[in-house]
Amino acid sequence: MKSGDKLVFAPCRDRSYATFEDVSNGQQVTKALNLVGLETGKKLYVEVLGILENSLLKASEINMARSEGRCQLPGGQEEVWRAAGNEPGWALVASPANEMVMLKRQGKPDISVPYAAFKTEAGVAQFEASKDNQKLAVRFEHKQCRDTMADAVYGWTATVTLNGQVLKGCAWQR
Repeated sequence: MKSGDKLVFAPCRDRSYATFEDVSNGQQVTKALNLVGLETGKKLYVEVLGILENSLLKASEINMARSEGRCQLPGGQEEVWRAAGNEPGWALVASPANEMVMLKRQGKPDISVPYAAFKTEAGVAQFEASKDNQKLAVRFEHKQCRDTMADAVYGWTATVTLNGQVLKGCAWQR
C-alpha cells in the first residue's frame, strides 16, 4: 500500500510493516508492480527477493506479483516450482516430496514424470524426464514474464515441451 510517497509492505500472517525500496536494476521490481496495478491503487499479493534491514525491505527481484491475490504458504518440499500458461491452458508443478513433476492441460489427461532436481546455470533452470513414452522437457529462464489473463507478473518465463508440443507461459519458485 502507498503511504504518501512511500510504499509500505505488510508481510503475510504478520502485523508488522516494512517500507519498500527498489534496489533492482532499472527499478524492474517497481515496474512489474505497476503492470499489475500498484499505480492504480489495486491490492496486490507480492513475492520479492531482497533483504530486510530493520523496517526497510530492499527488493532486488520479483518472484510473483498479482492483483487481488492472497497469502500463500511457502512451497517447501511439497512444491519447488510452479508454471502456467494460456491458450491452451496448462499448469505444471514440480514436487520433490511427491517425487514427481505433474503437467495438467485443459481437456487432456494429466502427465506425471519422476522428479529430479532442476539443473540451474546462468539464469536458466532445466529439467527432463520421461515415463510411459511421454517425454517432458522444462526450461525456465530468469526473465520477467507477464500473464495478462491472470493480471500477474512472474520472475521466470517457462517453456514446456511434451513429446514435441511446445507450451509457453510463466514460472515462479515456491
